[in-house]
Formats: sequence, C-alpha cells, structure tokens
Amino acid sequence: MENAPAWLMESLVYLAAAVIVVPLSRAVGLGSILGYLAAGIVIGPWGLALVSNVEDILHFAEFGVVLMLFLIGLELEPRRLWSLRHPIFGWGSAQVLACAALLFAAASIAGVPWRTALAGALGLALSSTAIALQVMGERNLLPTSSGRAGFSILLFQDVAAIPILALLPLLGGVSDAQLAGGDRLMEALKIVGVIAGIILGGRLALRPLLRWIAKSRTPEIFTAAALLLVVAIAALMLLVGLSMALGAFLAGVLLADSEYRRELETDIEPFKGLLLGLFFIAVGMSVDFGVLARQPGVMALIVVGLLVLKSLVIWAIAAPMGIPLAERPVFTLLLAQGGEFAFVVFQAAAGAHVFPAETASLLIGAVAVSMLLTPVLLVAADRLLLPRLEDGKRTLPEISQPQDAPVIIAGFGRYGQIIGRLLNAEGIGATVLDHDADMVEAARSFGYKVHYGDATRLDLLRTAGAASARVFVVAVDDVEQSLRIVDLVHENFPKLELVARARDVTHWNALRDRGVLRIEREVFESSLRSGRTVLEVLGMPAHAARQQAMRFRRHNLALFEKMYPHHRDRARMIAVVKAGRQQLEEQMARERAENEARRKGGDERMPGWDTDRPG
Repeated sequence: MENAPAWLMESLVYLAAAVIVVPLSRAVGLGSILGYLAAGIVIGPWGLALVSNVEDILHFAEFGVVLMLFLIGLELEPRRLWSLRHPIFGWGSAQVLACAALLFAAASIAGVPWRTALAGALGLALSSTAIALQVMGERNLLPTSSGRAGFSILLFQDVAAIPILALLPLLGGVSDAQLAGGDRLMEALKIVGVIAGIILGGRLALRPLLRWIAKSRTPEIFTAAALLLVVAIAALMLLVGLSMALGAFLAGVLLADSEYRRELETDIEPFKGLLLGLFFIAVGMSVDFGVLARQPGVMALIVVGLLVLKSLVIWAIAAPMGIPLAERPVFTLLLAQGGEFAFVVFQAAAGAHVFPAETASLLIGAVAVSMLLTPVLLVAADRLLLPRLEDGKRTLPEISQPQDAPVIIAGFGRYGQIIGRLLNAEGIGATVLDHDADMVEAARSFGYKVHYGDATRLDLLRTAGAASARVFVVAVDDVEQSLRIVDLVHENFPKLELVARARDVTHWNALRDRGVLRIEREVFESSLRSGRTVLEVLGMPAHAARQQAMRFRRHNLALFEKMYPHHRDRARMIAVVKAGRQQLEEQMARERAENEARRKGGDERMPGWDTDRPG
C-alpha cells in the first residue's frame, strides 16, 4: 500500500482506532469520550506515531463542535434564547470573570509575570463545549436545570473568547500603528456587518432557498445545502475573527422555527457525530507528553490548580443558580476542565509575544490533560459521590421486553394516571413509560404495570411498541420534553395518533404547530367545574350554572382556534382575545336580561339542560 494517498491511510487509522477502542471503553463503563481520547493517545506522536499532523486534524475536527452548536441552535427558537439572556450574560460572566480572577491571583502568587498570568487565566477560564454538551446529551441533562445553566455558561464563553483574543495584542505590546483607531473601527464594523448579514439572511433568504432546494426532491442536494450553510457561516465568522461555533449557533436559532428544522437535524447529525469523535481523537493526540516529561511537577500543578480553583467557583455559583445538589458534581466537573478554545487563545498569545512558545505548549498540554481527566473524574463521581447526594433517588432497569399494547402513555403522574385507570377499567391495555424511579415504584406498589424509561429515546419507543400501537398519549410534565417526544413520534412513527396534554397556551400553540390536534389543557376542565360550583354556591340553580359553564367552554375552545393563526403576532392575538371576551360578555348579558324579563312576566321556565358533555 505504498502508493496509497496519505489521507486514505490516515482515515483508515482514525476509523480503526475509534471502532476498536471506543466500544472497549464503553464496555468497561468509561464512556465514549474517554475512548476517543485514549484512541488519540494510542495513534498519536507519543503512542504508535501512526499520525503526525495533529494540528491540521484538530482544526478540521473543530468543525464537529460547529455542527453541534448549529444543531443546538435548531432546538432554540429566538424567544427561548431571549428567555436565557439572564443566565447567559449574568451567570456566564460571573463564571468566566471569577475563574479568571482566581487563576490570575494564584499565578501571581506563584511569581508568574502578570501578562503571562492574565493571558493564561483568561484561556484556562474557558471550558470544553464539545465534551460538556456531549456528556449532557448522553445523560439527557440538557432539559434539566444544570443542563440549561451549563449551556448558558458555555454559550457566554464562546462570546467571551472574542474580546479575549482582541486583548492579546495589547498584552503583547503591539505598536501604536497597529492599534490605530481607524483599523479598530473597521474591524468592529466588519463584525457587526457579518452578524447583521447572518440575521437578515436567515430571516429573508435562507428559508426561500431551502424551500427551492427541497422542491428538487433530491435528498443528497438538500444534505449538501445544509452543510454548505454551516460551512459558509463558519467561514464568514472566521473572516472577521469570530467564533465559528457562535455563528453556527446563531444560524441554527434563526432556523429553529422553520419547516425544515427536522430535516436539517437528520441530515447533519451523522456528520456531527463523526467529526466530534475525530475532534476528541485529535485532542488525545495533541497531549504533549514531551513537555509533561520535562516539567512534570509544573504540569501537575497547573492541571490540579485549574481543576480545583474552577471547581470552587462553579460549585459556589451552582446553589444560587438553583441547581439541585445531586446535579452539582457533574455540572462542576464539566465546566472545571479546560476548553478547546484555549488552544486558540494560547497559540494566539504566543504569536503576539505575550509569552514564549514553550509556555504555550505547557498550557495547551495542561488543558488537554484536564480534558482527558474529566471523563475519568465523572466515572468516579458516578460511583462514589452521586449515590450519597441523590437523597434516596434511584434508577431502575429500563424497559427491555417488546410491548404490543394499542396505547402508549408517556408520563404516569397525576394526569397520566387518570387516563391509565380509565383505559384499565375498560379492559384496554396500555404500555406506560415514566422516567421517575420513585413514581414507577409507587405505581407498581398499587398494582399498576409501569415501565421505567425515557420516552425521548427512540430505541425505548420502539421497544414500547410504538411501531404497532394506535395511540400515543403525551402526559409528561416538562414542556420541552413533551415537544421532543412529539417530534420524535412524528418523525419515526407518522401513523401513530397523538393525544397530548398542554400546560398552558404557549404549549398548546407549540403542539398545534407540530400538527397535534387532540390536545387538552391540563387544568381547563377542572377549573371550569370549580367555576360551576362557585356559581351554585352564589345561588344559581345547578342546571343554569352548568349551561353557562358549557357555553363558556364552547366559546373558549372556539376562541383558541381563532387565536392560533395569530399566536406569533402578539398584537393581533390580543385583539382577537379582547373581541372574543367582549362578544361573550355581551351575549351572556343579553341572556340574563331575557331571563329576568321572562321571570317578571311570570314565566318561570328555564332553558333546557345543555346536551354537551360535562366540564
């Protein structure tokens, strides 16, 4: 194979290393990320030396992080991103500034020159977006409080990397000519222009373009267009010195409410997984064991100091952020490690003569070692620390036996239980899934057959019999989880009829956007029944109170249908609500006047019982 091209041989090495090492790592309970890192060490310059161009591979593999941020952006509509502004800029800035200050103070006490200490502290304050989000995804943590908080902080770090890189030439002592005000103004205008172009293009051009490509009915071209979109935005961001991942995330947010969101996710997901794996392999190869061998004590001190000091800060802010005690160890460890953007920061610092190349290699090695240690520390935390903090919360064996019931119920809380009991009374079988171990055991103690499992996982839905069932009931409490389940069922089991629970109007609209027609608001019927009771207590005859409640019910359901086409236009929706409310009040006022006139005329008859179903 002497004549084989270099890229072919390297591809063979990467794929073989991943296929062999990663399954072994998962089999012994160490997880896939540690497997990729170990594979990189084995084939890298300090292992078997099968690959040498580590830096080029690392730059290429960073595109996996870009694709991951694009897919995450697709899950966040602009209004949801706006709702995260406080944790992003509040707690995100608190984490970066507090960690950088503590690391700078420690380095200064150790006698490190202040320029080196400051650049090093700012770079080490950043965390690995790739590892953190990958672990959160594997553990289904993104919908949790710690997942949302971690994502917010990581997103702020991508933003913070921009001013950090802009600061490095100042620390390196560039000339006045290089710092000319006009040059800086032009750079700022370029940045604003590119971001504005992405936002306007995403709103005005991307959707028509994707619609035109989709009409060609050529799946491979749509896949190519999806990749072209991400590559083009990443190139634009690089052109003005911004983070590729940040630009891709912004593009994903702009397409989050488009009709092609699911298709974009499906097309890009395989590329993201492969490139992320390659990124972790490249990180493993980048560990400079030569620097570690020359200065093992200094390397160990930097790594331990990095992990300990950042852990202290992150653990301290976890409580005021509202993160449960049982979720704090994983949250802390994921943010305490160094990040891939630190590689860029330290290389730029060496280029700006903030510190020598030897120092950059030492810091880059420390970051890589911290990333390598994080999966090991997570395994240790899972086995030693988390069982002590979970306050009796347990996990159970997940559903494993194939089911064939005609109905699947996801969520067996106060809402799902009533549905399940009604079906059981009618002799209709149902497969019930719930991800709360305590709830599952409590339900089983009362004789209900409830399976432990996460309904957002496609493999568990297949095991639950979703391919053959007739009805799927979405009764989970969490809104985001509910919508993910609906998307998953629509995409993979399109013939399955959905019946969903809505927490509020926003959730109801989101379900309707996804084509769900059988939706019940969880407190509407019970609230209506309580309203009837109040009318009866105030002296209204029971049949009259029931009739008024039924009239209100029909009017409210009709009003929802009128509001739905305008739910993205707040002003128009408010106008529809006001008009509907005024119409109902006027109608009921007329009926009260007619009834009063009838009674004064000696006619004591009341309107008949409404034949609509009770509230």
